[in-house]
Amino acid sequence: MHDFLAALGLLLAIEGLTFAAFPGAAKRAAAAVSESPETVLRVSGIVAAVAGLALLWFVRRGGFGY
Repeated sequence: MHDFLAALGLLLAIEGLTFAAFPGAAKRAAAAVSESPETVLRVSGIVAAVAGLALLWFVRRGGFGY
């Protein structure tokens, strides 16, 4: 649970910094996402989830020399 909360905190910090530093770009990105077909969003979400899980697995298994 500790790792989950740490990851959630990191996500919120990155999202917050993005909106604070680049509000115009964030609004344009949100508009572009709302106009994208559901299939593209679904595939993008699946790819991002798999990439995130692969990175997590790699790091947890001692990747990068940790």
